[in-house]
Amino acid sequence: MTSHLRAIVLSVAVAVATTLLVLVLAYLSSPVTGIRVEGADMYPESDVWNAVSKHASLLTLNEERLEHKVEANPWVEGAEVTENSESGIVTVQVEERRPVLDAEVDGERKVFALDGAELPGLGGAGLSRVRLDEDQVGEVLRFGRVLRENGLEMGSLEGVGAAGFEAAVEGRRVLFSGEVSAEQVRALQEVMALHPGVSTLDLRSPDRVVVAADDGARG
Repeated sequence: MTSHLRAIVLSVAVAVATTLLVLVLAYLSSPVTGIRVEGADMYPESDVWNAVSKHASLLTLNEERLEHKVEANPWVEGAEVTENSESGIVTVQVEERRPVLDAEVDGERKVFALDGAELPGLGGAGLSRVRLDEDQVGEVLRFGRVLRENGLEMGSLEGVGAAGFEAAVEGRRVLFSGEVSAEQVRALQEVMALHPGVSTLDLRSPDRVVVAADDGARG
């Protein structure tokens, strides 16, 4: 072995030994003693344990990388990792996606969250399955997003017809088709408050909310 090669081997050995020493000292001084997962119903806590090495240290734990690994699960919309230097516990706060649409699209069953992400199942949500094409899926999810952005939640899509869609919104039957504006949704809130006994509301006319007859045709 030449002197040059011996020098290279020695340098590599020193670097490896130094790295191992740093990792050992980091673990001994600030070990990860536990992991707490909050806000998760469908996301398995074991996935976090698998993403953190057995002898992890708070000093070497990459919070951003761990967040990305958690968010790779389709149930997770967002994750935030925090560390407690006194207890050594790592807390992962999870914001989960909620199924809002159970659809049969081109003969294939798909479950969607409001942001359009496909979920592996209903997760216990009681949604009615409806037959839609890709464009209709987009229309329904846009409607759900406009509702949420303005303080209302779509429960489930209940029916589809030539005139539009029928969805459960805050316990009411709401008919809609095409685009629904934020102003229209805010007006819907006001009408719901003014007419608590009315179960059917119609948003199919642009910029209007119509109190529909409860025995009217389905949308």
